[in-house]
Amino acid sequence: MKQFIPYEDLGKVNAPFIEDINNAIQTVVCKGWYILGSQVESFENEFAEYLGVRHCIGVANGLDAMILSLKALDLEPESEILVPSNTYIATILAVVQAGLKPVLIEPNIETYNIDPLLIEQSITNKTRAILLVHLYGNPCNMEPILNIANKNNLYVLEDCAQSHGALFNHQHTGTFGMAGCYSFYPTKNLGALGDAGAIVTNDDDFARKLRYLRNYGSLVKYQNDFIGYNSRLDEIQAAILRAKLKHINVVLDHKKAIAKIYTDNLGSKFIVPIVSDNTQHAFHIFILRYMERDKLRAFLLQNGINTDVHYPTPPHKQIAYKFILQGNYPISELIHQTVISLPCSLALDIDQATYICEILNSFSTEN
Repeated sequence: MKQFIPYEDLGKVNAPFIEDINNAIQTVVCKGWYILGSQVESFENEFAEYLGVRHCIGVANGLDAMILSLKALDLEPESEILVPSNTYIATILAVVQAGLKPVLIEPNIETYNIDPLLIEQSITNKTRAILLVHLYGNPCNMEPILNIANKNNLYVLEDCAQSHGALFNHQHTGTFGMAGCYSFYPTKNLGALGDAGAIVTNDDDFARKLRYLRNYGSLVKYQNDFIGYNSRLDEIQAAILRAKLKHINVVLDHKKAIAKIYTDNLGSKFIVPIVSDNTQHAFHIFILRYMERDKLRAFLLQNGINTDVHYPTPPHKQIAYKFILQGNYPISELIHQTVISLPCSLALDIDQATYICEILNSFSTEN
C-alpha cells in the first residue's frame, strides 16, 4: 500500500511534548489567572534569555507584533516603510494597518530575502524604516542592511515569524534592529496551540511603551496613558510555549537533518536553498524551486506526498492591495510561480525524507 506523507501533522509534532503541555495547561486552569499573569511573565523572560535580548513583550499574534512595533515608533502618517516584495501578506498588512506606506523591494533570487543592493535606491525623504523578513527561516544579510539603515537614520524592524532559532554571525534574528516580531502560530518551530506572538527589543523605553499599547494603553488598571489595543498573550498559550521552548533544539536539529537529506540527495534540476557560511537556517519551510511547479506538485501527490506553496500570489497581485502596491516585481513573481514547500517538520522521519528524494529524482517533464 502506497504511503501518504502529509505536508504537516501537528498532532504528531506535539506528541513528544504532550505530557509537558498537559501539565502546563492544568497548572494555569487550576490557578485561575488567565490574562497577563506569571506564565506570560516567565515566558517573556525565558524567551528573551534564549535570544539574548533585554525585553520580550507577549502579544496576541505575529501580525499584532508588527503593527504595535510600527505604532510605537510614532511615525508621521504615510511614512514609507521598505519591505520585501515577496513576503507573506501579513508584513504588508501591518504597515497598512499602522497607517504607513509600504514600499516594495525585490529579493535576492538566491536567498529569497530582501536584496541589500536594491534598498538604498528606494530611500526617499519619507522613508523611516526597513521592515525586513527572514523568509522561510533563512536570516537576512544583516551587515549591509544595518549599514544602510545607520547611514540614512532608519529604524530596522525584523519579521521573525519564520525564523525561530535562525542565526546570523552567531546572533539570533530579531536582536539586530529596534524590534524583532515573532509569531507562535502552531506550525512554527516554536508553535503555540493557537494564535500567539511576541516582540523583542533591547530598548527599555520602547519595551515599556509596547507593554502599554498591548493592554488598552494601560499598565495600571483603569488608568490609560496611551491609546492602546487589546493584544495580549494569554496564560495558557504562554505556559504551552514555556513547555515547548525547552525542546526547541530538538525541533531545530531534526529540521536541519531533514534539510540536509534534501540538499544532499536531490538532483541538479531542482533549486534548493543556499545557506551562507555565516548563517544558521531555521528551516521553518524547506523551499524547492522548479519551473513546472504545478506539474511537479501533482506528480508528488500521485505518489502520496503532499506539499504546499509559500506563496502562490505575490502581495502586489492581491486584489486588496491593487491601489496600494504598484509597479513591476519580476523577481518576486518568478519566485511565487516556481516555489514548492516540501514536508519538513518533526512529524517527518528520515526514511520518509529519503523516499521523497527518490520520488522527486524520478520526476521528469514527461510525467
